[in-house]
Amino acid sequence: MSEAALEIEAGDPLLKSDFVVEILRQMRALDTYGQYDGVGPETILDPFILTKERKREIPIIGDPDEITISRVKAFYNAISSLIEKECGLMAVPLVNLSHEGFGRVVITVGKLVCLDRSLRDVHRFGFPSLSKMKDEADKYLSVSLNLIGTHSEVAGL
Repeated sequence: MSEAALEIEAGDPLLKSDFVVEILRQMRALDTYGQYDGVGPETILDPFILTKERKREIPIIGDPDEITISRVKAFYNAISSLIEKECGLMAVPLVNLSHEGFGRVVITVGKLVCLDRSLRDVHRFGFPSLSKMKDEADKYLSVSLNLIGTHSEVAGL
């Protein structure tokens, strides 16, 4: 993708938020070949943004590729890492997908399932904007932390 096609502005204040910093960390951790070395955060996060035009280019039925699956894993790994940072207990994400892009994400803390999401059409995984992605992650984080607070005895097992 060329620089002109990026959907994220270089000076976007959301790039400094905890979630965005963590998802960048997760994406760089998954980069075993160093393709993101020297690349700005806008370029790394750009594939997460699926505008209406970009979504139209993706077929309705399709199988997800490994790069898309790694983005899904990075998204939920970032949420798990923030859960761990907030409550001090280890959060473990489990992403189970079929080759057709259907599956489930479960994040556990101790014996407590604090996040359980069904996934479908993973080949079209993305968000309309960076702020929508951050809002979705914040919502998952908030619900998870409330569950952990309510059921702390189970989360501590």
